[in-house]
Amino acid sequence: MRNARLTLLLLAPALATTVLFVYLFIAWTGYASLTGWNQIAPAEGLLPRFPFVGLENYRSLFSARRFWPNDAFNTVVFTAAFEFVCLGTGLFLAILLDRKLRGGAVFRNVFLLPMSLSFVVTGTIWAWIFNPTTGINELLEPIGVNAVRRWLLDVRLLLPLWHLLDALRVNVLRPGLTTDSRAALGAVVLAAAWQMSGFTMAMFLAGLRGISDEVREAARVDGASEVQLYRHVLVPMLRPVVVSAVVILGYTSLKIFDLVFVMTRGGPGTATDFPSIYLFDSAFKGNQWARGAAVAMVMLLASAVVVLPYLRRELRAGGRA
Repeated sequence: MRNARLTLLLLAPALATTVLFVYLFIAWTGYASLTGWNQIAPAEGLLPRFPFVGLENYRSLFSARRFWPNDAFNTVVFTAAFEFVCLGTGLFLAILLDRKLRGGAVFRNVFLLPMSLSFVVTGTIWAWIFNPTTGINELLEPIGVNAVRRWLLDVRLLLPLWHLLDALRVNVLRPGLTTDSRAALGAVVLAAAWQMSGFTMAMFLAGLRGISDEVREAARVDGASEVQLYRHVLVPMLRPVVVSAVVILGYTSLKIFDLVFVMTRGGPGTATDFPSIYLFDSAFKGNQWARGAAVAMVMLLASAVVVLPYLRRELRAGGRA
């Protein structure tokens, strides 16, 4: 009993701050999204007025074409491409390092280096790389390569991808999207994947190193080649790692803001606009605080749809263990 009281006493500050600065603020944001709070403070008095308007902010939010379907479509495409590139690149690098090549420790640190950077730094780096007067163009011009001048705008960079999306009738969802604005979203995906691929590599490598050598030797004795060993034995055993990586990357993509804001500000037009950018513009530029709160609650619900099933699954697995 004494140990239980001591444990509760030690945890009390963390619990109190979590309740205050997380759950209480979430509740306040939810309430603000149901009001007409559109100014910091009234002309008279110290506190703003909060007239209750119900779900009006949500109705106006989903009737705004910038948010629906534009921002929702951008989020879906960014999430799918971001996860595909990160998972594919991370798995490929993990398999290479699992082969215990010479200098593997050096390469592992190099691949993990982008994780030490913030998205703001990553966005600054890649904005410089894609700048028409610097970066890639500056490196290619001296050797006589006719570089694509507008990396963030030129559709030729992602033409195969956008042909595929057009085949899926993307333009039905986003009428008016010009071809010159399509590659910007791909540039943001590339920058985000550059930073997070090392994270997925580390997860996959830990999973591969956790598989016992007996499993590998048994597969080799049965006549499996190295390619068959990874394809049919080792990679399928990484399914729990894949699920964890998908959830974490999905959560990261749903709340992406700083990288996009530094690179494109949501442009050109709304080609790289996301709910987080819309929230920033609504609340901090337009003083539409209630609408910003509504966007925040939609983002919270979207994140919960991704994270809660994973947490439930992990709790069940822990209970069975």
